[in-house]
Amino acid sequence: AAAALTREGGEDAFRRLFRFYRQRDASDLRGVVDFSAPGGQVFRSQLSISSVSDQDAYRAGLRPVSQWKAYGLSGYPGFIFIPNPFLPGCQRHWVKQCLKLYPEKPNVCNLDLHMAPEKTMDLWGQSKEQLRRKGSSKCEPRSLLEKLRWVTLGYHYNWNTKKYSANHHTPFPSDLAFLSEQVAAACGFRGFQAQAGILNYYHFDSSLGIHVDESELDHSRPLLSFSFGQSSIFLLGGRKREEAPTAMFMHSGDIMVMSGFSRLLYHAVPRVLPNPEGTALPSCLDQALSSDLPVGSVIEHSSDEDWQVCAKYLQSSRINMTIRQVLAEGQKFPEESGTNGKGQALSEDTHPENSKAKRHKPNTV
Repeated sequence: AAAALTREGGEDAFRRLFRFYRQRDASDLRGVVDFSAPGGQVFRSQLSISSVSDQDAYRAGLRPVSQWKAYGLSGYPGFIFIPNPFLPGCQRHWVKQCLKLYPEKPNVCNLDLHMAPEKTMDLWGQSKEQLRRKGSSKCEPRSLLEKLRWVTLGYHYNWNTKKYSANHHTPFPSDLAFLSEQVAAACGFRGFQAQAGILNYYHFDSSLGIHVDESELDHSRPLLSFSFGQSSIFLLGGRKREEAPTAMFMHSGDIMVMSGFSRLLYHAVPRVLPNPEGTALPSCLDQALSSDLPVGSVIEHSSDEDWQVCAKYLQSSRINMTIRQVLAEGQKFPEESGTNGKGQALSEDTHPENSKAKRHKPNTV
């Protein structure tokens, strides 16, 4: 059925496939590319092994680059898919950061638009006991962490103007910058600077509409995407919405790099899927962190108490981090008049929406 929709082409090819996978039974996803069993249009991609020392990879919580597997897709030059290259236990650090640290002020989140500043100061502290006690009933009230949809880091993306600005900026997390720099270097982009991050928080009823990440002023640098928790279907299309996309699975720990021709392609996430292993969490998240971390490691041990909260959250959720370089070296933002960069409004096509949300605006999914 998906193949038939692809052949139809036409004005709404991407939209039709988005709806197809949004509504499709999870047991019938034969047309979705699975990089754990590559074949067909999937081919091995070369990495720049000498660009990242084993020590720096370890410090970022990654295996040596020589042990990574990387793949490309025919028809998508510049697209690189790296199945989980993280060392055992290291994904836990990034999950904890996304739930406990990165939502803290001065970073910005969707809840800031609807709540007084003092109410969003400590989302973790206000949510951890409620999450830890949470059962399987859908009638239980959601914690503030479960209402989190996005967090922005560094240069804060303005959802209303779809721009970044010089005067709406906070320090970018040093650990995430180091991770991003190592992954970018391994993919041939030495000197990558992590300047902006958008963290998206998905639940089983969430989706991410069709969009292009084009607001960055420097498109010569890649877009890096890291996924943790439950799996999802990712759709990668063309330069026009009329072009039908390719569907692929993203599992916990997987990294996607969009560069070159693929940097400005339409893409979307029509649905989040339960862990295909059939367990509450992927087995890669069950692994504990080694007790002896290398000198200078950006990875920190998580307490058992903290991980219990994170694990409960991830049983029905997925976290995605997308990291961007906004400006080329030496580049500055153009002068803007009449804006302070802080007029934020939700855009319906570039952050996760759940199925119970209000109807989408025209021209969005």
